[in-house]
Amino acid sequence: MAATKEITIALDRYDRHFPFFDGTVKAPDGFSYRALQVGQSDHLRDGTDRHGQMIKHQAFDVSEFSMSTFLMAVDRGLPLIGIPVFPRRLFSQSCMFVRADSDIEHPRDLIGRRVGLSSFQTTLSLLAKGDLKFEYGVEWERIKWLMTTDEKVKFDPKPGVVVDRAPKGTDLGALLDRGEIDAIFMPHPPASVMKGKVPTRRLFKDSKAEEQRYFNKYGWWPIMHVVAMHTDLAKAEPSLPHALMQMFDQAHEINDDFYTDPNWSRLPWIRYAYEESQRVFSNPWVNGFKRNKANLEQFILYSHDQGLLSERYAPERLFIPSTLDT
Repeated sequence: MAATKEITIALDRYDRHFPFFDGTVKAPDGFSYRALQVGQSDHLRDGTDRHGQMIKHQAFDVSEFSMSTFLMAVDRGLPLIGIPVFPRRLFSQSCMFVRADSDIEHPRDLIGRRVGLSSFQTTLSLLAKGDLKFEYGVEWERIKWLMTTDEKVKFDPKPGVVVDRAPKGTDLGALLDRGEIDAIFMPHPPASVMKGKVPTRRLFKDSKAEEQRYFNKYGWWPIMHVVAMHTDLAKAEPSLPHALMQMFDQAHEINDDFYTDPNWSRLPWIRYAYEESQRVFSNPWVNGFKRNKANLEQFILYSHDQGLLSERYAPERLFIPSTLDT
């Protein structure tokens, strides 16, 4: 019997990835896999700094990876290539926070203000800045930006844009509370904000309705992460990209079945939330290149506009050619 090739897959511990961690996702013939719980900001069972480990040290064969940093890596010719699987998605509107007593009522009120981000190139940061400009008519260049983490891929900010770096360990919630910044755009706001120690509210008073409007307009739930692999592995194992896509499809099917049990989650009304999601969004987790091309083109536009890309290249450049027919 021929030996199998083991593939390491670094993932966050989302519900849709449980089937990888408990082994119910079946590997394709000729392969086995080891699913690693590796966080990005948080330290999980198998480590942290997933994106940095992948791009700097090739620590994993396959990894859930920042969409924004991936765009920059491809632009710079780094040895990463993607498959059109998108394991994390977020709207920007519910990730914009201001003080509870803030006079900021509309995105235009942010002009001239100071906003805290994780990093400039974090995908949520990219999306939020792009949405401000192209959806709400607010030039992100007229806002002052404060970062808390290092950039994974180096870049030079556009001339005239104010981009500052906070000292290590800075609590943006405390800065918001003291009025030293005016807003926070983050997928993971500081504990001082999330636990209510710093009174905050979302910039959009009804962010849920605003996000539904955005979805109805564009037809997508914005991509945050992509699945990336090393180009040499993709060349050496040409059957692997499609096999990986099938594995992620398996995981979604298994995960979807979890919610048939109304008490699967700790949340009392999770089944109602599941049914509402199905009614409003149908299947917002759609993978494949063709069905996500327009969303990818928007990200490339945003990234180029923000000075992170040298050109607005075609989204086909991001993925293994054999996956472009999906």
